[in-house]
Amino acid sequence: MHIPAYARAMIRSALPTVPTSRQVAALDCCLCDQPFDGRAAVPLGPTPTTGLFGCRNCLTRLVKRARRLRDGALVQEADLAHAQSAAWSVTRLRHLASLEHVRRAAETVTGLAEDDDVEPLEVAWLLVSLESAHAWTSEDAPRPPGSEPADEELREAGFRLSLEMISAREAVARRLVRHLINEAAVPEPEACAEMECPESCFGRHDWEHIDCGPDAVFEDLARRGIELERTHDLPPLRRRLSVEEESPLTGFDGDPDELVDKYGQVLAYFGLDHENTEALVDTAAVGLVADVWRDGPLDAIHAAGTGPSDGEIFAQSVDLYRAAREALISARDGGPEELLVFRAIASDVRLRWAGGSSFTLLACGEPTDEFCQDVDNRIWFTGKQMKELGWRTALMHRAMSAVVKTPGHFGMPGWPAVVATALRRIDTLDRTDAPGKLHDLAAVEAALREAPDRLGADALDWLCRRGVFAPEVGVPQ
Repeated sequence: MHIPAYARAMIRSALPTVPTSRQVAALDCCLCDQPFDGRAAVPLGPTPTTGLFGCRNCLTRLVKRARRLRDGALVQEADLAHAQSAAWSVTRLRHLASLEHVRRAAETVTGLAEDDDVEPLEVAWLLVSLESAHAWTSEDAPRPPGSEPADEELREAGFRLSLEMISAREAVARRLVRHLINEAAVPEPEACAEMECPESCFGRHDWEHIDCGPDAVFEDLARRGIELERTHDLPPLRRRLSVEEESPLTGFDGDPDELVDKYGQVLAYFGLDHENTEALVDTAAVGLVADVWRDGPLDAIHAAGTGPSDGEIFAQSVDLYRAAREALISARDGGPEELLVFRAIASDVRLRWAGGSSFTLLACGEPTDEFCQDVDNRIWFTGKQMKELGWRTALMHRAMSAVVKTPGHFGMPGWPAVVATALRRIDTLDRTDAPGKLHDLAAVEAALREAPDRLGADALDWLCRRGVFAPEVGVPQ
């Protein structure tokens, strides 16, 4: 007779504490104490021939009772889970609404902080009340019951609120600092808009924007007797990436329309029609990833023994291209602040990279401060261009980087030709030791055309090591 697992505990609880000699000898049932008299004796252990024995009637009765108790418990658990799920659904929707309300409030405060018609004191009080609303909402964040999975929508809503709070704090801080400086030294009506720039300062000083360069804060603190070690040394003329440092048109200081014409001529030379908005956004997204993330400090991390492989960099750059493209599109209507989402992703040292990789910048053991600062600087520069020259001009600038540096990258007009060349090369390779995803050439082609990171970082690294993406001889890429 089979005894189900759910009934064993009940049967054990019904066994006698001190069995009789007849029960031990398998003459009487240890449950009802009646002689077997030819009935089958079911062994209850510890072995099939020793221990206690029960009759089928007693065991069947106990199994039925255990089944009823089990089913009743399952129903109770299901009812409890259903009630918890229903309550969580209401709580979740309420919290999502609260997060969105506070996010809109932060967005509004950001706009008011930049409005000169709003008094600075009112701006300060707006930030205080906003911080209160944010604290109440964040501290009251509900947790899903054990029967519910982690809620990605709640996480995303909290992330968007955090970004908007950063924007609001920065806008209020800029407004209040500018107000205090203006109050302390109000210019004469006939005075120039430029403030007196301290000697040897390479920043910018006017009534709308103040940039003292990277060293002024350490020098100001030193005058107050506070000596701090500087975390990094910057070249004497380096401040937050100036136009002269970033622009391919070094030293240009003319009409913005003339700048657009020059950008357009360069892009046209490389076969890109900048009037085609979709193509411009795609190319600018590739350039943004190349300039902001790929170039600079990441090269040193890549070269280190614990750095990422070529395949991991390939996969992550494809994933970041999508994020960059989305951020650039959002910035068209939402302003440069939308780039903060891309900045947060590109500089996240805890983020696991795309393509199934387990690599994170934090775990690789290499310094990441310079990398994060470089990402922040370059995003700042793109936002500055959007504010001063317009959305399309800023995209043209990043597109120029793409056509010069990475014309054969995923997202570029030349990518289909790169894929065609790569497939011809892959077809000639011995793929016996290749990752499994590379054995089906049709699937490889579809992945390369639509989403190369879908192949996985290991497969992309295998292909990179064999030079399948290298430009053809005589064909620029």
